Amino acid sequence: MHPPVGPAWLVWLELTGLGEAMRKSAWLYPIVETVHIVGFVILVGAALMFDLRVLGLGRDLPVTALARHLLPWSWAGLVLVVPAGLMMVTAHATEFATNPAFQLKLALLAAAGANVAFFHAGPYRGVRAWDASGPAPAAACASAALSMAIWIAAISCGRLIAYF
Repeated sequence: MHPPVGPAWLVWLELTGLGEAMRKSAWLYPIVETVHIVGFVILVGAALMFDLRVLGLGRDLPVTALARHLLPWSWAGLVLVVPAGLMMVTAHATEFATNPAFQLKLALLAAAGANVAFFHAGPYRGVRAWDASGPAPAAACASAALSMAIWIAAISCGRLIAYF
C-alpha cells in the first residue's frame, strides 16, 4: 500500500489510529459500512414514506401524524449514517477527496438539506390547510418529488464511489 498523498489534513486523517484501523482490520470497515447502510435505509426510508404521503399516497393518514411518527426514525438513521460515513472517510480520505462520485454525493446531501429547509420554511408552514383534507400544494409536491430524486441519486453515488 502506498502512503497517502494530498492535502495535509487529509493525509493526517488517513494516518490517525482510526484511519489505520479502518484499513487494516478485516472486520471493522465492513461492520461500519453495514451500519452506514442500515442508517440510510432508516433515514431515507422514512423520508421516502413521508414524500409519498405528501404526493398523495395514504391520504387517510394526516401528514402531521406521519411526520411525528417518522421524524424520530429519521434522526435515528442520521445518528447511524453520519459517524459511520465519517469513519469510512478516514480510511481513504485522500482518495475520496478527488472521487467525482463522492463529491457529487456530498453535493446531493447538501441539496437534500436545503430541500428540507425549504419544505419546512415554506409549504409545511401551511400544512394545517392540507393535512388531511386534500392534496398538498404544488410547492410541497415538488419538494417531495425532488427529495425522492435527490436521495436516490445520493445512494447511487455512494455505490459508485468504488468505481471511480
